[in-house]
Amino acid sequence: MKTLYTVFAFLFLSNIIFAQNVEFDKDNFSSDKEGFKEAYKNLKEGDKQYAYGASGTYVLALEYFLLAQKFNPNNADLNYKIGSCYLYSNMETRKCLQYFKKALELKNTVAPDIFYMLGRGYHLNYEFDEAIKYYEKHRNMLSPKDLELERKNITKKIEECNVGKQLVKEPVRVFIDNVGEEINSRYPEYSPLISADESMMIFTSRRENTTGGSRDLGDQQFYEDIYVSYQSENGKWSPAVNMGKPLNSDKNDATVGLAPDGQQLFIFMEGDIYKCELKGAEWSSPKSLPNSINTEEREGDASFSYNGKTMYIASERTDKTFGGFDIYTSTQSEKGKWQDAENMGSVINTEYDDRSVFMHPDGRTLYFSSRGHNTMGGFDIFYTTKDDDGFWTKPINLGYPINTPDDDLFFVLSASGKHGYYASAKEGGVGTYDIYMITFRGPEKPIVQNNEDNLIASIANPISEVIIEESVEIKTMRLTILKGTVKDAISLNPVEASIEIVDNEKNEIISTFMSNSATGKYLVSLPSGKNYGIAVKADGYLFHSENFDIPEATNYQEITKDILLNKMAVGSKIVLKNIFFDYAKATLRAESNAELDRLIAVLTEYPNIKIEISGHTDNLGTLQLNTKLSESRAKAVVDYLIMKGVSTSRLQYKGYAYLEPIATNETEEGRQENRRVEFKVLSN
Repeated sequence: MKTLYTVFAFLFLSNIIFAQNVEFDKDNFSSDKEGFKEAYKNLKEGDKQYAYGASGTYVLALEYFLLAQKFNPNNADLNYKIGSCYLYSNMETRKCLQYFKKALELKNTVAPDIFYMLGRGYHLNYEFDEAIKYYEKHRNMLSPKDLELERKNITKKIEECNVGKQLVKEPVRVFIDNVGEEINSRYPEYSPLISADESMMIFTSRRENTTGGSRDLGDQQFYEDIYVSYQSENGKWSPAVNMGKPLNSDKNDATVGLAPDGQQLFIFMEGDIYKCELKGAEWSSPKSLPNSINTEEREGDASFSYNGKTMYIASERTDKTFGGFDIYTSTQSEKGKWQDAENMGSVINTEYDDRSVFMHPDGRTLYFSSRGHNTMGGFDIFYTTKDDDGFWTKPINLGYPINTPDDDLFFVLSASGKHGYYASAKEGGVGTYDIYMITFRGPEKPIVQNNEDNLIASIANPISEVIIEESVEIKTMRLTILKGTVKDAISLNPVEASIEIVDNEKNEIISTFMSNSATGKYLVSLPSGKNYGIAVKADGYLFHSENFDIPEATNYQEITKDILLNKMAVGSKIVLKNIFFDYAKATLRAESNAELDRLIAVLTEYPNIKIEISGHTDNLGTLQLNTKLSESRAKAVVDYLIMKGVSTSRLQYKGYAYLEPIATNETEEGRQENRRVEFKVLSN
C-alpha cells in the first residue's frame, strides 16, 4: 500500500512541476550555463523584433522565440509571445492556440487578455463553443471602463462564432488547391489577378529577388514586387517571372486590378493607384489615376467593369464613409475623364472594412471581402448582384470552406465561374501566404457533363476539405467571351486594331478595345441579353463586321474568332454582318444604323472610292424571287447612304440571289451566313 501511495504522490508532484512557470533566470539553469546564455540571447533578440509589432517582425521574432522555447518550454510569458506571433504574423495562425493554452497552464495571470487570446485561438481552430466561452470569460473580467471600450468587439467575435457554426454545418461543394510552386514560394504571395480566360495570372510577392533587393523597414520583409505566370492549354502554370521595370520599382509595388482582356493593369505605389497599359510586348510606365480616384487618404483595391467604363475602388476615406475602407464607383465620361468616386451605399459597405473588390466580366456580379455583414471571422468573401432595376442585392457569404475564421482576401473569379483564386495562409502551404484555386462543383446528382452551368471539377486534386453530398445551386454566369487574333489577310502579320462594341438596339457604343500590336490577340466580354455589333478597324484597312445576338438566358460560352483584315484596295470586300431587314422584306431595321454609319465613315475617309453594295440570299425559293429581294435590299442600303449625303456616282447596287454562296445551303447555319449584304471596292 505504501508503494502504491508513493507512485501516486510522485505522479501528482510531477504534474505540479510540469505546470510550474520557469523564469529565464540563470539560477534555474546552473547546470547548463552555455545553453542558458544562448537561449537568453535568442529571447532578447526576439523581444526586440516583437516590440515593433508588425507582421514581418512577428515572423522574425518567432524564429528567435522558438529557439529559446526549445531550451525552456515552460516559460509562460514566452509561450504567450509565441502564440501572439503566430496570431499576428498571418503564418499558421491556428498554431497560436497550443501556446496560449500552455501559457495559461503555466501562469493564469500571464497577460490581462489571455482569455481573449485563447478565444481567438479556439475561434481560428473552428472550436466555436470554446471560443465563445473564453470571450465571455474575458468580458466578465473587465472593469466597467474597459468593458465600455471592448464590448462591441467581443460581441462581434461571439456573433462571428455563431455564424461560423452555421456555415460549417452547410459547407459549399468546392475543391481548394494550392496552385503550386510555379507560382507560390516560401515568401508571401497574394492579390492574384487573372485575365477573363485564365490564360494569365499577375500577382504580388515579397521574394528575395525583389527589384532593388531591399527590405521594408516597417515590417522587415522584402519589398513587394509584381510577377506574372501563363497557363498552358493543359492547365499548367509557367514558372513565375518578375515583371521588372517599369512596373516594379525599388520600393513596394503591388497588384490591384486587371482589365478582363489583360491589357490594362492597376498597381499600388506610394499609397495611390496607378494604371499601366500593355503596348505590344511592353508595359507602359505607371501613370497615377486622377484626383477623382486617388485622394489624400489610402486607396487599396480597384477593378474594371467589363466595358472598362466603370471603376470600383476600395478607399479609406474620411468623408462619405460608413467606416474604415468602403467601396466606391467612378464612371468614365465620353471624353475619357474619370468622375468623382461615389460611395456604393450601405447595402454593400459596413462600419467595418470592406475591400478587395472584384467586378466579374458578366457586368452584374460584384465580389468583395468584408469584416462586416455575416462573417465567420476576419475578412470573409461576399458577392452581390445587380437586379433589373440597377440596385445591388444583399451580399451573400461565399460559405465554408472558402471562408475561414481568418482573413480571406483578394478573390477573383474566371469568366466561366468555374474557378476562383485567392490568397490564404493555410496549413501545409508552400510559404506563409499562398495563392489557391477554388473549383466550384456542380450538383452531385444528376451530372450533366455538357452543360456549362454545372461547374464540374473532375480534373482537380482536392485537399482535405469537408464536402457535403446534397445538391447545391451554382450561380450561372451569363456571359460570352469572344477572343482571337487580328491579322493582315495577306501577310498574316498581327494588326493593332480598334475593336468597337455596339448595342445595336440602342445604336450606342458600349466600349472600345485594342488588339495587341505584337500578337494581334484580343478578348472582349459580352454579357448576355444584348444584340452586339462588333467592328474591327485599323488604318489602311477595310473594317471587319461581326454580329452576336445573345439572348438574356444564354449561359457562359467562349468563342474564338480570328479576324483577317483586308487592305483598302480594288476588289476588296467585306460582309456587313450588322445589316438587318424585316423578314422576307427590304425594310431596314433600326439596329442596322450603327453599321451603316460605319460604312459612311469609310466613304468619308476615302472620298475617291467607288463601291458596289450587293445583296445575297439562301437557295430557298425561286431565283426570280431571290434576285428581286436581294436587289431590293442592296438598293435600300444605297438609298440610306444617299440620304446621308453620299454621292450617287460613287454607289452601285446589285442582287445576286443565291448565286454566290459563302457557306453550304444544306444547313440553317450555312443558309444564315449566305443571307447577307456586302460591299466591294470598285475603284479608288
